[in-house]
Amino acid sequence: MRRLFTIFLALFATTAAQAADWSYEGGSVPIAWVDNGAAQFQFACRGGDLAMGYWVKKPHKTVAGAGAMSVALSPDGGGTIFAQDMPMIHADGSSVIVRGPVARQWARLAQQAKTTMDVAFVRAGGERLDENAFGAAGSSAAIRQVLDRCG
Repeated sequence: MRRLFTIFLALFATTAAQAADWSYEGGSVPIAWVDNGAAQFQFACRGGDLAMGYWVKKPHKTVAGAGAMSVALSPDGGGTIFAQDMPMIHADGSSVIVRGPVARQWARLAQQAKTTMDVAFVRAGGERLDENAFGAAGSSAAIRQVLDRCG
């Protein structure tokens, strides 16, 4: 019975994390973001350029030691797009920032997602590491506000 209860709590926590709504902050650096507790996915206007960021708080050891990794986005479990060999940032977790046309393409796909977006680091051979699901609720409006300010 205790095992069943533990499984229920884990499923509930996962569902609650995925259901988190997107937020928008319109300060000097407008940002649309969602946090599922383990990771954060965001779009921001930095220095007039759109940037997409993916940050994992407790990364897999392969990710934590990588100098560069590819990143994958799969909206609603559909077609996956990649940003290949992006430089990694290691500070209080591991993250990657993608700018320019790829960030704009990802922003458009994230706005079109209906239920979820899966984001993961990907190493050579296609192995996904630190894959996280984010809810799509409010993504379209929040990301649109960043795009409106980012030109």
